[in-house]
Amino acid sequence: MNQKSSVSAGQPGAGAGTRASRGFTLVELMIAVSIVGILVAVAVASYNSATMKSRRGAAQGCLTEGASYMERFYVTNMTYTGATLPACSSDVTRYYTVSLSVLTASTYTVSAVPIVTSTQASDTCGTMTITHIGARTPATGCW
Repeated sequence: MNQKSSVSAGQPGAGAGTRASRGFTLVELMIAVSIVGILVAVAVASYNSATMKSRRGAAQGCLTEGASYMERFYVTNMTYTGATLPACSSDVTRYYTVSLSVLTASTYTVSAVPIVTSTQASDTCGTMTITHIGARTPATGCW
């Protein structure tokens, strides 16, 4: 008895030299994985940069708040001597050490130093300060 083949001409797998289309090849999958990896690397770098800038902005806000407090203290007491800084929020103190230095009757410097073990340690701005005359360091690019 003559039986017909279940594969007819023109269909996948019909003859020699044709390839059945059943999925992706390993090369295609590796290309897709590589593209996804590159996109993830770019996204993570952008996210880290944005969070570093955000933390820097919070520290700058704390420095400005400290300078404002020092000026109010001076207006009330006619001296900076004896003043202490108000506490900064935990989103600043986890990444920066905020301190009051160069404290005399007529001068002060409020500084925010990145904590060495935090992610802010690699921030290009480094230590930020503001003085009694409003001078800020680093002078360019960070404030």
